Amino acid sequence: MPVIDSFGSLRDSELDGRSPKGGGGGGGGRGGSARGPGKSGSKSGKSGSGSSSSSTPIIISDSSSKTSSTYSNGGGATTIISSGPFAGRTQGGGDRSQIYGSSMYGSGYPGYYTGHSIAERGFPFFFWPLVIGAGVGYESAHYIDEVQKEFGSPDNSSRPGGAETTVSFASASGNTTLWVVADNTTTTSLIDEIYSKCASSLSNSTSRTVMAYSDNPRAESVVQYYRASTVALALDGYNNTAALSNDDNATATPLPEWRDTNMLSCVNNTIGAAVPLVNAAGGHRAMALMSTPAPLSAAVAMTWVLVSLV
Repeated sequence: MPVIDSFGSLRDSELDGRSPKGGGGGGGGRGGSARGPGKSGSKSGKSGSGSSSSSTPIIISDSSSKTSSTYSNGGGATTIISSGPFAGRTQGGGDRSQIYGSSMYGSGYPGYYTGHSIAERGFPFFFWPLVIGAGVGYESAHYIDEVQKEFGSPDNSSRPGGAETTVSFASASGNTTLWVVADNTTTTSLIDEIYSKCASSLSNSTSRTVMAYSDNPRAESVVQYYRASTVALALDGYNNTAALSNDDNATATPLPEWRDTNMLSCVNNTIGAAVPLVNAAGGHRAMALMSTPAPLSAAVAMTWVLVSLV
């Protein structure tokens, strides 16, 4: 069952929740590789709806190695980290049905219904929560400093999946630019998936350049967190002042009317279906069709689809 955060849930006529089907629609695919920090790993198997699964090794919090794959169902056993700075915390167990959070930092943690603070939390998907920048007024949002103290700067190379990077996607309509922020393995893994599934919604002139993340996009432009706040989707021009508040019940700013809803839906769907998860023992075949739909962010007075609109 999807977790509804403190923002509540409102359904918008333009979108409805359904089960993922290997990413959003949008027609056609475009080839090419991401530039910048780059992508490693191998292609193996078919996952979701005609999508290839890409696998990449990552070093996790206990210094051991795991393999993460796009379209993997994740899951598996939860274990206790035995050594290092996070000794005693749990890791693993999160699966694709638990991918979606909300626009609130700290969302998307299985078992946690609300709260910006991620202090002392475990790592249900093995990846670390994002160190995210914020604009003027962030001093009042204690979680911004809290996460920096716990996980260091965005360029911390100890982060599972590598230092944080970001990539932008411009809409064909010309009025919407989205940013994905995540560890480098995740960012680069998602680029081709988004271009393939959402080709008809994206501008042909959009660069696929992956950039090191510093402090932009900022917390107040995030419309959706995924995978225990380890991945963020941000919208240029969106200013959610609730992101700068310590009030977990603060009401988020509605999304702007000018947004390209088809593009937003498609990118959101594709991230939900394809974002890399650490493979459970015994295989990594995708189980996206079995995932439970969850709202993108009810704070913006809408529920996002998990597949393309028909």
